[in-house]
Amino acid sequence: MGLLSWLIEKGATDEVDLSGLPVAVACRYSDDEPGSPWTWVLYLDSRADDEQRTALEGIFTGRLGGDAATHFPWAWKRSELVAVRPVEIDVDHTRRRQRLRIRDRVSVRIRDRYDGVETVTCVIPGHEQAGEELVADELVVEDGELAFAYRGVCGYGSTFDYAGL
Repeated sequence: MGLLSWLIEKGATDEVDLSGLPVAVACRYSDDEPGSPWTWVLYLDSRADDEQRTALEGIFTGRLGGDAATHFPWAWKRSELVAVRPVEIDVDHTRRRQRLRIRDRVSVRIRDRYDGVETVTCVIPGHEQAGEELVADELVVEDGELAFAYRGVCGYGSTFDYAGL
């Protein structure tokens, strides 16, 4: 179970500018289940217009092709997309002070760097990029069948580069 978030610094698909928009995915999967299927919710910023939300949904579900099949396990594994939610997203990816709030659904607050030797990146998109292991003060998801809360768990912060067709 976990949460992934992105803040698009600069980007577009076709003629639709996506710069400055945040996106998040709350997810659950188990390597103990055959094929490790994913259950997930896609959160799109409510400030995005209809064209931007449609483009972001196409990118993050993998429907638009491109690098999604390389980077997003829910796009190349069996998965159940529970919902696509246009919601108010407040995100700050400042190193060691990361935070994410998705109104009435999600809260994440990073405490500091993780000093252990283990890595936590696994299949997290961006794990092949240089980044930093982190410790979350709070990770709370309350969204129907995806409901969990953790404190003191590891996370990972990095840049991410997505390329379409």
